[in-house]
Amino acid sequence: MKNFLFGIIQVIINLIADVERSGYENLPKQGGFVIATNHLGFLDVPLALYALNDYDLFLLIAEKWQKNPLWRWLGKYFNFVFVDRYNADLKALREVIRRMESGQTLVIAPEGTRARDEKMAEGKPGVTYMAVKAGFPIVPVAIIGSEDRILVSNLKKFRRTKIKLIGGKSFTLPPIPRDKREEALKQYTDEIMCRVAVMLPEHNRGYYAEHPRLKELLNEV
Repeated sequence: MKNFLFGIIQVIINLIADVERSGYENLPKQGGFVIATNHLGFLDVPLALYALNDYDLFLLIAEKWQKNPLWRWLGKYFNFVFVDRYNADLKALREVIRRMESGQTLVIAPEGTRARDEKMAEGKPGVTYMAVKAGFPIVPVAIIGSEDRILVSNLKKFRRTKIKLIGGKSFTLPPIPRDKREEALKQYTDEIMCRVAVMLPEHNRGYYAEHPRLKELLNEV
């Protein structure tokens, strides 16, 4: 069933999108790392499964979707881990670490939901906590062109949507300090998001457009 569902995703994306990938040399050759990405539209999750099918992926999904029978069913085949986006979820954390130690690759979108205004929203600390506590390298991946508005407009015109996926250089974050924990999580979340934002067009950077860390990264490019 899993291979069948993946096949359907590949056919659909090939029909509706022209996907260009770059920077994939920055991804480790084997699993056991975190992919952090922005979330522009509803196609982003299928895009990740399509573009990164060489890896054994699993995804963090907001726990509210666990009540939906369809999402629970899909979760069995696409390796969903349902998680509290806002707070430390110890049960989910143990599952994340177990999967990553077995060689799976975690995909996170710290914004937690797709951008309503086509701009980056503030990242959620709960997802960052998972990524940092797991202790594995983080690879930022920027998705460009997957906005729902653009996709729907092109579908009406029977055009494929041009979408870019850009992989950045991997990095690691230090352990979360016991004191000033919330401050550290905020800083780490901003670091992850800014490393994604630096690869995005200016109009998509949203909440992080004027962030000092983003400006530092832009000066390094």
